[in-house]
Formats: sequence, structure tokens, C-alpha cells
Amino acid sequence: MNILMLYPAYPDTFWSFKHALKFISKKAAFPPLGLLTIASMLPSEWNKRLVDLNVEKKLKEKDLQWADMVFISAMLVQKESARELIRQCKERGKTVVAGGPAFTAQMDQFPEVDHFVLNEAEATLLPFLRDLEAGETKRVYDSEERPEITNTPIPMWSLINVQDYATMPVQYSRGCPHDCEFCDIIIMNGQKPRTKTSQQMVQEFQALYDEGWRGSVFIVDDNFIGNKQKAKKMLPELAEWQRERDYPFTLLTEASLNMADDEELMRKMSQANFNKVFLGLETPNLESLKECGKTINANRDMEESVRIIHQHGMQVMAGFILGFDQDTESIFDAQIRFIQRIGVVTAMVGILGAIPRTRLWNRLKAEGRLLNETSGDNTDGSINFMPKMGIERLLLGYRRVISTIYSPKQYYDRIYTFVKNFQPTARNRISRDEVKALIKSVFRIGIFSRSCFLYWKLILKTAFTKIRALPTAIELAIYGHHYEKVAKKCRQAISNYVQRTSGCSDSVSQ
Repeated sequence: MNILMLYPAYPDTFWSFKHALKFISKKAAFPPLGLLTIASMLPSEWNKRLVDLNVEKKLKEKDLQWADMVFISAMLVQKESARELIRQCKERGKTVVAGGPAFTAQMDQFPEVDHFVLNEAEATLLPFLRDLEAGETKRVYDSEERPEITNTPIPMWSLINVQDYATMPVQYSRGCPHDCEFCDIIIMNGQKPRTKTSQQMVQEFQALYDEGWRGSVFIVDDNFIGNKQKAKKMLPELAEWQRERDYPFTLLTEASLNMADDEELMRKMSQANFNKVFLGLETPNLESLKECGKTINANRDMEESVRIIHQHGMQVMAGFILGFDQDTESIFDAQIRFIQRIGVVTAMVGILGAIPRTRLWNRLKAEGRLLNETSGDNTDGSINFMPKMGIERLLLGYRRVISTIYSPKQYYDRIYTFVKNFQPTARNRISRDEVKALIKSVFRIGIFSRSCFLYWKLILKTAFTKIRALPTAIELAIYGHHYEKVAKKCRQAISNYVQRTSGCSDSVSQ
């Protein structure tokens, strides 16, 4: 049987890095880890082909003609592209099998799909395959089971050209011990973290290494330190593997802010060559932290925690949210001051969104405040519920925040704050892509952008005061080019929306 695996296109979002990828001549940020893992779980005698619409410009007719069956996976933010792919497949009479977060959350929005294999594939794919073999397939395969992932196979990396991507993904654990009201992690993966073994992680790293990959690896866990003791036991083995091969990978992951409380954990992460970590900081408003259940942030000095992590060689990237019920109009200036003060350069500020089946979604539904389905992108200026402060007030405040923090001066000021506290520990090879990125940044940012003076000031100052942080400073300057374009697109969308609904062009002038 010929299986065509399709991954829909991402829109131009904060995390797409579309405008930054041009500097390193890469086609997409990350490959589809879920589909690559599913490929390894399908019968070995089946023929598999993967088409990533973030790499390919369009789905080719020859690929559709080759396929006996189509497997498609998507995040919520990819649902429009997913719908188009499904339409093309059905027009040609193909059987479509769908799974992943978009389909698990909003199955009813995809009526053309023949079979849904939902939630975790380790629990639902095998029953589908058995029924398929018996000729007795159902439309929906679902399970609340939280399977162990110690038998999850290594992704089938041979289906892609790894050099098309900026970063390779690996998963160590699923689940998060916290229960934030807005988050769907515990719905998808549970509140009790499940981990792979140290041996599995070494094998997965080796598989990527054998495929020829060198560079950034994203450990895509819901919360890498959900089980800190197991993580600390596994990390030395990763560190040893890295050391023996002269540190071919630099690592990044997602975690929670309490990692700053554990000196041993941070030291072991640094030794394993982690250089970035994404944290959900959310808001400086204590009442909003309590409202959403982010208690792990509520009883600490978040600025000091970020500084500690920076001093252990890991750049903090962070998510921030506007639109909590406890937020007043003062939150916009407070959020700007907070982000600038703590020196988080990659600051993803988004509007609160109600994701289906979360505690927030259920509460807002009960209160009659849901307006529509979420777009899956909390940085596009869309709102799917009625905020306490009102839609227009929230949108205009949000626009002011992103206009400020991604203006060149404010952005470069954050880089200086970060570099001052940052103590680089990662062992990083200078690749041809990085040299290419530097050269392109000189022309695109250093000469032909409104940030040119700030760019050269940053380069020279970092070179003379903290030379080891220079590669990171250049990378952040390039990311700023991307963030500024995404912010501009969002500002325009907000302006258009407010003009349509208020008819008052003066209040939304840029």
C-alpha cells in the first residue's frame, strides 16, 4: 500500500520564522515530528511518502496519483491549509485519515475526512490498522488512555531532507503537572508526565546524527522538567553522548519557571548543551496569575528567576498573555515595562484564547462569552471570547504593546539587557549557515533597514564586551527582522477590525 503523508502549511506567525529562514536558506523551521513518528508505526512493507507544504510550494498531482491512502496531521493554526489539502484529496477519490491536535479538538469541522485517529497514536493507531486489515474500519478511533512512550519508535527521518529545516525536533516526555486554565496540554497528554528512557534519547540523537544533522535540536516536550528527577537522571547521558562527538547539537526546550530553583538541573542542562528554553511567564499581574492557575509563577520574583537562568547559559524565550478577566487598562504599560526590564528578547505576546475543552473554554461557554472558534494563533489579533475590558479596548492595547516591544529601539534595548546577564556555556560550532546568515544580516539589516545603526552598535559593543555572546546577538537581530514584520501584519489586522466595527478611523491610526 502507498501511504501519502501530508503536513499543511503554517501561516506567517510568530513561530514560523518565515522572514528569518531566508537568512540561513532554510525552507521551514521544523519538520512534522508526529507524522514522521506515525510513519515508523505503520507496517514496514507499506510504501511511505511525506509532503510538507511548508517545504513544497504545492501538492503535486503525481503524489496524489501515487497514493492509495492519505494520512494528514495538523495543529489548530494549520486548519485552513488542512481543509484545502483534504478537499484536493477527496476530489481525486482518496481515503483520508486524520489525526493531531486540530482534528482532536475540532473533528466536526472536517466532514470530508474518512477516518479520525485521535489523541495519542500509541493507543489509537493499532486498532485502526487491525480494522483496516479486516475490512471493518470505523470513522472515529479515540481513547482516553495515556500510554507509556517507552516503546514509541524513532521517527522515520529518511522521509525528509533534514537540510530543508532550521531545527530538528525530538520528544522526551508528554504531559505537564500544572493545570493552567487556558492550556490544553493536560487534555491532550495528561497531568502526569510520561518519559522515554535515557537509552531511547541517546538512540534518537544518534539517529539524527547518522542522518547527517548538525545544529539545533528542539526537545518539544510540554514541560521538559515535568518530572525533574527523571530529567536529571537522563541529562548526564545526553551530555556524555554530546561530549564524545564534540557537541554536534545545541538544545532548546519548553519548561516551567521553577527550573530556576534547581541549581543541579540547570548545571546538567548546560552540560548537555542546552542554550534556550521557552517559559510561560504570562503576566506581571499577580491577580491574573491566580485567575489562570499559574501558581508556579505567582509566588516568586520572576525577574530574578529569568536572570538566574540567563546566568546558566540558557536564553529565556517566553510567552505573555493579555486579556485575563483581572486585567485592567494598566496591564498594557505594565506588560511593556515587565518585558523590557527582564530582558526576554523573544517575547511572544498574545491575546488570551479559549481552546476547545480547556477549563477556560468550559467556563466562558457557561458564562455565554464564547464568540467563535480560536484561530490557533494567539498573535494574529483575533479574539474568540468577550473579554471583561471589551474587544476594542483589548485590541488597541495589544496593538500598543507589540508596536512598542518590537520597535527597533525597544527590541535592541532588550538584547543589551539580555547580553549583560547572559553567561554563554553552550559549545557551538560555527556552521556555513551561520556564516551565510551573518553576511546576509550585514546587507539586509546593517545597510538596508531602519535598524542599521542599532545593528552595528550591538555588534561592536558585544564584540568588545562579551565576544562569546556575539553569535546569539546576531541571531537575535535576525529574529527581530522577522518579529517586526509579524507585528506589522498583526497591527494592520487589528486596525482593519476596529475600523470595520467602530467606523472611527481616528482611533486606530498608526
